[in-house]
Amino acid sequence: MANNGEAGYVEYVSGRMTSLRRLAYLLCQDWHAADDLVQIAVTRLFAHWGRAHRMDNLDAYLRKILVHAFISQRRSAWGRRVVLAEFPPEAPGAGADTDAAMDVRDALLGVPPRQRATLVLRFYCDLDVEQAATALGCSAGTVKSQTAKGLAAMRRVLEPSVGGADRG
Repeated sequence: MANNGEAGYVEYVSGRMTSLRRLAYLLCQDWHAADDLVQIAVTRLFAHWGRAHRMDNLDAYLRKILVHAFISQRRSAWGRRVVLAEFPPEAPGAGADTDAAMDVRDALLGVPPRQRATLVLRFYCDLDVEQAATALGCSAGTVKSQTAKGLAAMRRVLEPSVGGADRG
């Protein structure tokens, strides 16, 4: 690969590292695992940089690599047996991080990986159904059903208890 091409790669990846890491964290809920996912994604991008840098929507391509890496890890035997997300985040939240946002993150953690990926792509990345389907490599109908199931699962977790057990 030409030095000029490598410089373009480094410039592109450097400009997106923060948003990639944040997206990866939303998917896996663990900063160390998020860093691993980002590393996998940027390494795969580098391997295909010769053709990738000419794409119309390179951000979508890199996001697709990241989401596929996440889903692939969750399908592996290691990903099914070892869950590190039960631990609190290692880094403190931003000043705007409220209790409600932490509740949503916790609820998102309880959603199966494919539904979680769909919710993150649709609502965090603000992709429409077709764009999310392209990123996930599935049909628009699958995105719609995974979105509905994921939102229903989150609602069940976030709804206040009916019995009023939390009253002081």
